[in-house]
Amino acid sequence: MKIKLVITDIDGVWTDGSVYLDSHGNETKKFSTADSIAVGTLAAARIPLAIISGEGGETATLRAKELNVPIVMLGVENKLLAASDLCDSLGITLEETAFIGDDINDILLLERVGISAVPSNSPSYVKRAAKWELTKKGGEGVFREFVDRIFQEEGVLEYVLEGYLYPLRSAFQEKKGK
Repeated sequence: MKIKLVITDIDGVWTDGSVYLDSHGNETKKFSTADSIAVGTLAAARIPLAIISGEGGETATLRAKELNVPIVMLGVENKLLAASDLCDSLGITLEETAFIGDDINDILLLERVGISAVPSNSPSYVKRAAKWELTKKGGEGVFREFVDRIFQEEGVLEYVLEGYLYPLRSAFQEKKGK
């Protein structure tokens, strides 16, 4: 595969960008469960996933931990610099990296990676920086659409799906003796 690392923003990609605060100042966000499947297919394909977000917050940390996302960088001011340093540490290039972001602080990284994408509800000036404009909005499974499209473009979608399903199928057959 050409892509050896996938990087994602969180707010506006995995969420719709909304922040809900209760009367005690506790923050909540809504995440699409469709995106969690994409985390699993990346793991099955042995492609590392990194979250690089300009925002911080416990909700993003909890979601990343729940999904076993191995690399999480929150409160990042310069995403291009952070991604470049990450690629150097992994021995890969930005050209071997895919990134999905949705806002002005994502533009520089969108312009430099091998594959870049934005949700359909991103501002037009951000869309211009990306290679792909996806059909879904942030928070509606756009990360899954992005990952599936990477696999489709590289001609490995069926192979990756089988890699995801194989351990589940094997466990079932082992338990049922078939």
